[in-house]
Amino acid sequence: MQMNARAETQARQPGYVLMARAFAAEGVDHHFLLMGHGQMFWAGAMDSLAGMRSIDARHEHCAVAEAIGYHFATGKVGVASVTCGPGFTQIMTALASAVQARVPLVILAADRPAKQLWYNQTVDQAGLTRATGAHFIGAQSASLLCDHIREAFYTAQFERRPVVLNVPYDLMKEELPVSDYVSSETLLPRLAPVFPHPDDVAEVAALLGNAERPVILAGRGAVRSGAGPAIAALADRYGALLATTLPARGLFDDHPFSLGVTGGFSGAMARECFAWADVVVAIGASMTHYTVDGGALFGQARVAQIDTEPLGLRHGRKAADLFMRADALLAAQALQAAAVTAMRARWRSDELRQRIAKTPPDSMVFAVEPGLTDPRDVVAEIDRVVPKDWDIVAGTGHSSYFYSHMRGRDPARHHILREFGAIGSSLAIAIGVAAARGNGKVVLLDGDGGLLMHIQELEAIARQGITLLVCALNDGGYGAEIHKLRNIGKDPKLAIFGRPDFASIANGFGLSGKTITAADQVAAAFSDYDPRGPATVWDIHISDKVTSPRGRKPPV
Repeated sequence: MQMNARAETQARQPGYVLMARAFAAEGVDHHFLLMGHGQMFWAGAMDSLAGMRSIDARHEHCAVAEAIGYHFATGKVGVASVTCGPGFTQIMTALASAVQARVPLVILAADRPAKQLWYNQTVDQAGLTRATGAHFIGAQSASLLCDHIREAFYTAQFERRPVVLNVPYDLMKEELPVSDYVSSETLLPRLAPVFPHPDDVAEVAALLGNAERPVILAGRGAVRSGAGPAIAALADRYGALLATTLPARGLFDDHPFSLGVTGGFSGAMARECFAWADVVVAIGASMTHYTVDGGALFGQARVAQIDTEPLGLRHGRKAADLFMRADALLAAQALQAAAVTAMRARWRSDELRQRIAKTPPDSMVFAVEPGLTDPRDVVAEIDRVVPKDWDIVAGTGHSSYFYSHMRGRDPARHHILREFGAIGSSLAIAIGVAAARGNGKVVLLDGDGGLLMHIQELEAIARQGITLLVCALNDGGYGAEIHKLRNIGKDPKLAIFGRPDFASIANGFGLSGKTITAADQVAAAFSDYDPRGPATVWDIHISDKVTSPRGRKPPV
């Protein structure tokens, strides 16, 4: 009897142990968390697994944003965990941002104990999850916990969306029989790339062949399919200019007829050419409000959209005039093969090539105060001195225009979460990227307002030995609101808070800090940065008189 009892005990383990092993079987090697009572046993089991690294955040929002950064760096599902009630409500902005950007995440959210009549940290976690657009899986039986984990990873990957796995924390402690875990990888369908229909190829090829001023625009789908070289060759075949969406920036930077980024951040030359374009073919781009700059960018052009999921209506606007459902690479190859010898396009010329090469994105002159720097100059210098194979994490807000024009960098190493328009996430995203890379070659560029929202994460960086370079573009306020208020003749005082001393703040957290007041100080500062640690914060004093082209427009 004793031997049978011992065998039975050995064959059963707490649910949180089996859950941790299931996460590891899904390929998880990093998990991001803020420890709470609800998930602490599971987190401890995760941390005890060989090859697992736990990254502790100082705010639940940042744990989820770090998981987003980890996905950006690796392409894998990001994993975060939070406790119930207030621990869960803290993640709403990061969760909504991940939904908008279609980031695959699995968030283990502890919930109130299932076998308790009343619990003070009770909130409708299912309702909150669904309000953001994320997928919700609510565990009600301990025996199904591993099945729910498999479903969560399957859904995150197949649907490219964040999943909240909601588990009452008392269920995690129940003893369960040990069994072999079958990962979601065995269930994911192996789908062949979508070949374009011949009729669609003929229609788009005719559109391009008859265009006098065509532009081919590549998006994130083109990057994922590895279609960059084929699209460049396609543009050469039809005499088209090239451009990219913000997530695909850098894809054609070595091409003499690349206009750079399209959308609200387009430079002067890109805007001029788009205004003249008579045909735009978007490949692997979802044609969002940002991409078309609210419909103002290429309103005179006939637009064709090539995508695996083309949409007739996007953000309330007609997405295109004709559509092709296809993989970006296969579509580009088919269109090149369908090209005829006679093309109408004639706008490529040596003069245009030289203008593209020499025209800065923005040439407006501003009177910059002594002791401050023009953000365009300092970002250009950062772009010059930081090697092109380093990861760049870009914040959002007013200053994001300036670093959207960094050049010569692989889109896979240029990371931004802009879809929801929320500031305050970029430091955490950079932590996730730095944790995944592990080489210290990660640079964050963000505004002072966004950094201050979660400045406490500098402590987590120092304590856990995470190395990265943080560039704080410090204009002493919320730049977007400053410029909007000035544009309409209003006092911006409520958007101005003064320049925080980020160098001293960094030193206070045990990191390295430097103050930069001129672009020519960047090279020396970078030579002092050691990717082996500690992390460094540059406090870059920029003028709030320098306004991006987008910031010069009256607020809507």
